[in-house]
Amino acid sequence: MSGAIDWRLLEQGLRRVLPAQAVVAAPQELLAYDCDGLTLQRHRPPLVVLPESTEQLAAAVRLTHQQGVPFVARGSGTGLSGGAVAEQPALVIATSRMRRILAIDLENHTITVQPGVINSWVTRAVAGDGFYYAPDPSSQVACSIGGNIAENSGGVHCLKYGVTNNHVLGLEVVLPDGSITQLGNGLAESSELDLRGVFIGSEGTLGIASAVTLRLLRAPQSVAVLLADFSSMEAAGEAVRLVTAAAVQPAGMEMMDRLCLEAVNDSLGLEEYPRDAAAVLLIELDGQQREVNAAIALASRLCSQAGARQVRVARASEQCARFWKGRKNAITALGRRYPSYYLQDGVVPRSQLPRVLAAIERLSAAHGLPVANVFHAGDGNLHPLVLYDPREPGIIQRVKELGAAILGLCLDVGGSISGEHGIGSDKRCYMDWMYSGDDLASMLLVRQAFDPRGLANPGKLFPTPRGCAESARRVQVLQLEGVSLPAEALVF
Repeated sequence: MSGAIDWRLLEQGLRRVLPAQAVVAAPQELLAYDCDGLTLQRHRPPLVVLPESTEQLAAAVRLTHQQGVPFVARGSGTGLSGGAVAEQPALVIATSRMRRILAIDLENHTITVQPGVINSWVTRAVAGDGFYYAPDPSSQVACSIGGNIAENSGGVHCLKYGVTNNHVLGLEVVLPDGSITQLGNGLAESSELDLRGVFIGSEGTLGIASAVTLRLLRAPQSVAVLLADFSSMEAAGEAVRLVTAAAVQPAGMEMMDRLCLEAVNDSLGLEEYPRDAAAVLLIELDGQQREVNAAIALASRLCSQAGARQVRVARASEQCARFWKGRKNAITALGRRYPSYYLQDGVVPRSQLPRVLAAIERLSAAHGLPVANVFHAGDGNLHPLVLYDPREPGIIQRVKELGAAILGLCLDVGGSISGEHGIGSDKRCYMDWMYSGDDLASMLLVRQAFDPRGLANPGKLFPTPRGCAESARRVQVLQLEGVSLPAEALVF
């Protein structure tokens, strides 16, 4: 497909429909778009555009459709699965200049924003009126709403309030042919086919969101954060199991292991986390004052029952922020301490946490690579970081093998290969570990309905012959059995 592309012709067309500063073609400037948060994969795109409005975005996509050019949507580039990278020659359409808040409707608890608006800006815009936006990835000061929608991101508060999908009421979308449509009607409940839900989490394979209507929540009356430290990861995992099984609903529950604690304390100069702890558990509780008081007492008792050495409680907003600061900056702190890392994103049933954490420790030892664990413990969304030095010969293959082993472990206990970071190109070869051939065929047919020519973010999400031949062969067999799939969906 890409061999016949006339990039100069496309660039000329883009310069006619977009402002001059919206087209990036200089090789040294294109380097800024050669990877996302997954630095293992780097592919410099031939061309990048940065539209500022729905009309400019649609004009760029229409040109790619007319000339048969693949395109890749990109938000802030903080994704961790290679989803926003042009793995094959493709136009990168970055929405980072679409940063306007379009409307605020406090009476109906909604806000409408462009996709490039940063996650934390949403709460900042309405906090003075007593509202906030619940989904809060650890990268919320950098990641964009459009990227959150593409990956269906979660965050600390997803345990109680759900992931991005639960807070998006409507989407204006530019489809792969450049047409503009509306998915969802802005209401919390609707009888229509939920194409809004289909689009969220589709990783740029169905089109690009150009405007998003989000649900706002009232700020709770009371908030408290518990910090419990443990002498083993297994004990901390048992505390998670006890608390989530009891009559208490934390707003968030996060865990860090010793490697994370050491990196955070050294990098940020914090002394909130005991240096001799094997694990720290953070539990946020919110709601009415009396409800929070009762939850504090119960959660504290259960943590102690599981083996917590100490349980501290923060009530003032400043102290709560100090408790959370290390967790929010844990990955950054590890990045400063180690040459590189490979971050995975598996999910396991909460009841399996103690077993899985012990198994990850054994896998780490068997592969001779340290693994730091920092994750959303309350909903079992693990974020193990494989730490390594990229200068070591053969290290990348070892790192990927350990990452695959961890994902296989998650599936063995009834979990998933991704909770919020998406599949992208990083985990597409594992999709048939989790889904049957019929499942994959159904997903591909949905993709074909939105994008018959396979131009939107090609090569992502599904096994491809070039990238993972064994997995892709299972999908190709479906064609022989009479399931109609577009050639573009399989061959890149």
